[in-house]
Amino acid sequence: MSRVIEACGMGDETYFPPSLHYIPPSATHADAVAEARGMYLPTLDALFARTGVPPSAVGALVVNCSGFCPAPSLAALIVGHYRMRADVRTFSLSGMGCAAGVVGVDVARGVLSAHAAAVRYALVVSAEIVTVGWYSGRDRCKLLLNCFFRTGCAAALLTSTTGGGGASVPAASCKYRLVALARTNRTADDRSYASAVREEDGEGITGFSIGRGLGGVARDLLRAHLLALGPAILPWHEKLRYAAALLLFRRGQRRFKKLQQDDGDGDTDGPRPNFLTAASHFCLPSSGKPMIRRLAEGLGLGEREAEAALMTFHRFGNQSAASLWYQLAYHEAAGRVRRGDRVWQLGMGSGPKANSVVWERVRGDPEAEPAAAGNGPWADCIDRFLVGES
Repeated sequence: MSRVIEACGMGDETYFPPSLHYIPPSATHADAVAEARGMYLPTLDALFARTGVPPSAVGALVVNCSGFCPAPSLAALIVGHYRMRADVRTFSLSGMGCAAGVVGVDVARGVLSAHAAAVRYALVVSAEIVTVGWYSGRDRCKLLLNCFFRTGCAAALLTSTTGGGGASVPAASCKYRLVALARTNRTADDRSYASAVREEDGEGITGFSIGRGLGGVARDLLRAHLLALGPAILPWHEKLRYAAALLLFRRGQRRFKKLQQDDGDGDTDGPRPNFLTAASHFCLPSSGKPMIRRLAEGLGLGEREAEAALMTFHRFGNQSAASLWYQLAYHEAAGRVRRGDRVWQLGMGSGPKANSVVWERVRGDPEAEPAAAGNGPWADCIDRFLVGES
């Protein structure tokens, strides 16, 4: 496993819960509950303190955790600790992997829209309880998650411009505006469904298997997702440019058909949209430095656009649904997100599914961002990871 960790580009400052520091590691139900409390409660304490919104004002709570689904639920754990109101709407999402953060935002958006008179604030909490995901067997396909996944937690507070009881939430109090959200899945395809699955090995030990065909499944899924998302986020001039370039390319393919036959990746040499016209900052799936660079290249992005994903993986590892928020915190701690800038968060998870959300910065002084992020995940280390301005 040490060779895999070194090859994937993960650093030596990532976090495991206390239970996994024992020899042998302890992975009991009580350990998992303790890990959940140790992540959720400090994160939410910080959020309520920074926003000034009390727990009693939260009308909807969405908790993302792919592998741990206790009873009472993780959402109930949070509601009970903060003594939230009796009519709070709670959702616990499981089994969705790294794409769950965007799903949580979509659920929160739906609640805010459908219950505008009753719900003023919706809270989305994303984390992975790695205690229950630890695999102690000998199947190499299942050992990969031990190498990649680490502890981390993030929380986001969402609101609408009109909220509970018709009261207005001032737009000036919001940092970002949701511009677009798209979700794509290929669950109906058996090969795709079986490419990443939690199952028992020959000795009865449960682990998460990564299939050899996952790369091809992810490529096809991403193509389908971009076809759905592109029209919603690309400016009209880029749509026209891409349409014209694609028309010329296909005409050339027909003209030189005998020279350009390619059954597998024939469209890789063709034109692709310039996604730099759709967003200024990018948060990508944290699946190892080689995969991050390959994904960025496929999207037409450079090292600068992939920087947040690369540095987040190196510093914190793969934190599942929370990774996208750590990357957003990286952009903010660097002071790069200016008013009017758009941030694209792309998550890909088991199912398989690809989900995207695009935010527009509507408030805040980027020059003061590092100071404002003084208690964020990058507060004590951003200077060591930040790539120099070009």
